[in-house]
Amino acid sequence: MRRLSIILWVGLLFSLSALTQDMRENINRSLFSDQKAFKKGDALTILVVETSSASRDSRTSTSRRSEISGGGSVTFGDEEIPDANFNLGTGSSFRGEGATSSRGSVQAQISANVDSVLSNGNLAISGRRTIIVNDQRQEMKISGVVRPSDILSDNSVFSYAISDAVIIFDDSGAVARSRKPGWLTRFFHWLF
Repeated sequence: MRRLSIILWVGLLFSLSALTQDMRENINRSLFSDQKAFKKGDALTILVVETSSASRDSRTSTSRRSEISGGGSVTFGDEEIPDANFNLGTGSSFRGEGATSSRGSVQAQISANVDSVLSNGNLAISGRRTIIVNDQRQEMKISGVVRPSDILSDNSVFSYAISDAVIIFDDSGAVARSRKPGWLTRFFHWLF
């Protein structure tokens, strides 16, 4: 009986050890700190808040003018030959003006995964989201490098805090095709 009870206790200890948690998995996590992305495979939320504004104004004015003229008269005996005048003039003038202005604003949220942890502790991230509604496809892609100190307490980071950021918003579908000129129009724009 005693032998059976020892075997049961040993079996119970082994089964409990299989159910216990390895504390080394959470060595970098504290019970009192926020759960932030810090290793490969972790996810974080990117708050895309981008505003851009650019303008440019250009004016050009050139002018050139040159003239050559000559004149003379000849008499032949009693007959007078009509006066001959010679004039040559050239001129060119150009005036050009141009202005361009561009403004853009994007606000979105997208999840990204940590692809790798760099030697300095920064996180290389990338994420993608595709939304298809009524055959209209919208795709968002983001990649870059995030410093762990820029990650907020709710495991999110603003897009302007991402270095080497590449943010792509792409539309395809019927609405996107209707915004582009047709091939004939593009051909004439190419010619002229």
